[in-house]
Amino acid sequence: MTKGKDGGQKNYLVPWLCALVLFLGFLVLYDGSFFGSNGQHATFAFEYGSRISRSIGWSGDDNGETSKSEESFFTQADGEGNLIHKSFPVCDDRHSELIPCLDRNFIYQTRLKLDLSLMEHYERHCPQPERRYNCLIPPPHAYKVPIKWPKSRDEVWKANIPHTHLAHEKSDQNWMAVKGENIVFPGGGTHFHYGADKYIAHLADMLNFPNSNLNNEGRIRTVLDVGCGVASFGGYLLSSDIIAMSLAPNDVHQNQIQFALERGIPAYLGVLGTKRLPYPSRSFEFAHCSRCRIDWLQRDGILLLELDRLLRPGGYFAYSSPEAYAQDEEDLRIWKEMSALVERMCWKIAAKKNQTVVWVKPLTNDCYLKRAPGTQPPLCKSSDDPDAVWGVPMEACITPYSEQNHRDEGSGLAPWPSRLTAAPPRLADFGISTDTFEKDMEIWQQRVDRYWSLLSAKIQPNSLRNLMDMNANMGSFAAALRDEPLWVMNVVPEDGPNTLKIIYDRGLIGTVHDWCESFSTYPRTYDLLHAWTVFTDMEKKGCSPEDLLIEMDRLLRPTGFVIIRDRKSVIEFIKKYLTALHWELVADVEAESNSDSEDKEMVLLVQKQMWLIDESAKDSA
Repeated sequence: MTKGKDGGQKNYLVPWLCALVLFLGFLVLYDGSFFGSNGQHATFAFEYGSRISRSIGWSGDDNGETSKSEESFFTQADGEGNLIHKSFPVCDDRHSELIPCLDRNFIYQTRLKLDLSLMEHYERHCPQPERRYNCLIPPPHAYKVPIKWPKSRDEVWKANIPHTHLAHEKSDQNWMAVKGENIVFPGGGTHFHYGADKYIAHLADMLNFPNSNLNNEGRIRTVLDVGCGVASFGGYLLSSDIIAMSLAPNDVHQNQIQFALERGIPAYLGVLGTKRLPYPSRSFEFAHCSRCRIDWLQRDGILLLELDRLLRPGGYFAYSSPEAYAQDEEDLRIWKEMSALVERMCWKIAAKKNQTVVWVKPLTNDCYLKRAPGTQPPLCKSSDDPDAVWGVPMEACITPYSEQNHRDEGSGLAPWPSRLTAAPPRLADFGISTDTFEKDMEIWQQRVDRYWSLLSAKIQPNSLRNLMDMNANMGSFAAALRDEPLWVMNVVPEDGPNTLKIIYDRGLIGTVHDWCESFSTYPRTYDLLHAWTVFTDMEKKGCSPEDLLIEMDRLLRPTGFVIIRDRKSVIEFIKKYLTALHWELVADVEAESNSDSEDKEMVLLVQKQMWLIDESAKDSA
């Protein structure tokens, strides 16, 4: 009888406990009452799910269309749309380096069936809205404002990236070393122990470029460095007016891209796996792989063919391996098979010395058309779009040139820096006239000048280094900053016109992305984010604006800036979240628009405050 009575009491308690849990969850979400001085924020804030977005009915339908309630979300006059949030939860400090779409824990938890031999586990796998971390990513303990460029190329604060395993693992290769409170970068690499600068000059001399300069009088501007390590190769190219997209996966050499971006060197987390890299065809003049441990022969050479897609007519691929491998039987076999493969791809040896070879692509389609019938790899089908890249599988085929490139015997681009302002040949792909292109440059120069005027009281010399234009169009925002000591990651939406090829033709870099998902980078890697109509575009897609705000906060360094240019209703909506995000208002002004619309464009400038775990607990009390 006693046992039965206890069981009845337990059944009676269950609904009360459920109600209590729901009530506590409500407090966490809206009041932040769990983030008081008792230090419990790290425990209770670690939550899954788009709780905020679901609570206001902001979720996309299965078909991706927007419901009625969503269409007017930013302009709702009453209801939950007017709620001013006091705080957002703070993620557990163990997640201070979270990359949601490259989170191995998510892969383990969901038991995704991935082919490890094809590197699928290093590709993007994004959580569904109900599994997202809707919390602010805290900086590591003792985090400091990053060292300014150009000093940052050679040293960073150890507290900002407290990982020293690469310094020990690569101690014989001169990648990096710990020195007191700093991590220093001597400029070495797997194949250039004596410094990236000497190695770069060596490559230029191999190709007989003037003055030992790899830029070849402005003809080499955009470079893809695959398996880049801590990106010293890309870092030292900058002094030659060459900008490299340094690419590496979030693999066993963790944090290498995080180090690169902390140094102020352009970099992106990515892998040559099963999907195309997020860059259009003919984006790079030069590709580089220094003992990057990639099996270029796998799957009929599909990875080498992906590089072929990305290289311009007459583009180069520099491949090197340690001299100790010169007599290695396996290395000799790989060299023999790679030589046969690239010959069938119509690549020729431009230079070879010791264990470094530089191949060059043909300038026209002539070689492809002269190959014997049945030669492998085949040419890609005419129906294949070589510029479609978001989630598109790689194909083991050769991408032929357009008729225009074939006739021009090259890309038709002016040398750098003239190509930045010259009308790119691929404008015609979008039906954009030279006049429209030039007007776009003029407009964005005026807008950027105004931005800098509004920020002048806040920014210090060289305090802005890593910038992102979240909706870059033709890259004119970045072009307007050409004289500043900074670089811009130009992002083009995956569902719009792929103007990224215009951006690369201008000698700039960028990537394709869907802002309904998290970006492939570590937290705290950008000094300034520029969002032009990004939130309006998100509304049309039915994605959560709160999720995007949390993602922007993840990308932004403490003391960094956000410039949002959008409709007035969007700006008013975002302003309600500034306190919760620890963002401080810098300026809120009307854009230079002649529109008479009630919902005209506005410009919002905010600065992210420096906060640590303990401080956020006090703020939330």
